[in-house]
Amino acid sequence: MKYGHWNGFGLLVVAMGLVCIIGGEVAMGMQETEDADLLVKGGHRFDVESGSFKPNDGIAIRDGKFVQAKSALKTIELKDDQYLLPGLIDCHAHYNVRLIRRRREEFHYMPILYLANGATVTFSCGEFDPESMMKMRKRIASGEQIGPRLITSGPYFGRARPGWRVDMSEQEIRDEVDFWAKAGSGGFKAKSIDARALKILIDQAHKHELTVTGHLGSGFRGSVNPRDAVMMGIDRVEHFLGGDAMPDSVSAYESLQNIQAGTPEYKKICQHFFDNDVFYDCTLTAYGYLGETTPETHEEYEYWIDEREFFTPYIQEVARNRKPMKGMEIYQRVYRAKQKTIEAFFNAGGKITLGTDHVSNGNHLPGFGVHRELDALVRNGIPAADALKIATINGAKALKIDKDHGSIEVGKAADLVIITGNPLENIRNTRNVQTVVRAGVVYDAAELLAQVKGKLGPASEEEASEW
Repeated sequence: MKYGHWNGFGLLVVAMGLVCIIGGEVAMGMQETEDADLLVKGGHRFDVESGSFKPNDGIAIRDGKFVQAKSALKTIELKDDQYLLPGLIDCHAHYNVRLIRRRREEFHYMPILYLANGATVTFSCGEFDPESMMKMRKRIASGEQIGPRLITSGPYFGRARPGWRVDMSEQEIRDEVDFWAKAGSGGFKAKSIDARALKILIDQAHKHELTVTGHLGSGFRGSVNPRDAVMMGIDRVEHFLGGDAMPDSVSAYESLQNIQAGTPEYKKICQHFFDNDVFYDCTLTAYGYLGETTPETHEEYEYWIDEREFFTPYIQEVARNRKPMKGMEIYQRVYRAKQKTIEAFFNAGGKITLGTDHVSNGNHLPGFGVHRELDALVRNGIPAADALKIATINGAKALKIDKDHGSIEVGKAADLVIITGNPLENIRNTRNVQTVVRAGVVYDAAELLAQVKGKLGPASEEEASEW
């Protein structure tokens, strides 16, 4: 099985003998037919409604969509130990890295790594180079570049954006939203924003039928408590729930490290999210990368594939010679608190999405982080079936793309992941990605990874000046 590459006319895809041109002219062997392009038979298919696997009698794909068909030009026969999942959705993906001096977007290999791990949709939750991210989105959409469907957020709204002015007029903020919506942003990210600007952002984004998520605060020093953002109509909230357990006299992190699930304040904020139908992108493992990444004590951060090998030899050497990062104690406490409270939010009916929110420094990579997040959710009380829903249909609903994504259904985009081993028995089986299908195009996961090995980052000290 081969994966696609750009040949100057279209995306040439060779999938177990199936040859076609996506975005170009019809190629050899592709005649007009009522047959599907591809039929995937055997194994077990995940049903997001029941949260169970069912025998896969056959999934047909034509023109990048799931269709009803009994025959196809090509058939993939799965073994009994192979399992089909809808494409995974990362609602807090970052394509930027911090390898040398600064944080910058990586446009060549990060998309391949996400896709190789089964992430077929990513929301780039805050961008440092939004114009270039837009260009990458268009390259992926046209088939010129391999990667997940990329939903871009444009620049941060709030003080996290360099040059953001707190005195921006209402019309200026609305014009900003209009500009990025017209440019193709699929949603917006607020960070370090004040209440006035956030309310305007939400209102204007909703006029474009686009979602808003936010990395918010406790109310301390003019920040916005998620409790209040929910009342403004925000669609998703990142990292922490807020509420009365986060007094505005101290920062959110100072409060968060002491959050306890059984308190009246925590129960109240859970109910607040539930009553207002707001998604919580808990990014459970994100703070662990900053505090507790020792595999000896925290198994969720172990390597099952050595991600460091995907960086250039130069970056591998830089990482080896760098002083070991000392875990920041506050982030360690935050990670522990989040681990102890996520089950209570889930049991209260709270809606959770999967988000990695990881910026690599030459070690772990966020594409693989999708599986770490699943692992952490399950080890902290979320049933495996529900964790799979969180990674698929919940993400699609949160991004308002569930008409086309999030489940394996006729009419939806043909996004799926073939893994070995039942993830309901061991959620870590999601790591065993064999094949990824994105919009009907078939990719071999191992071949995707092979294309990246040794290439991510600057190749020399001369190149490092740009990083």
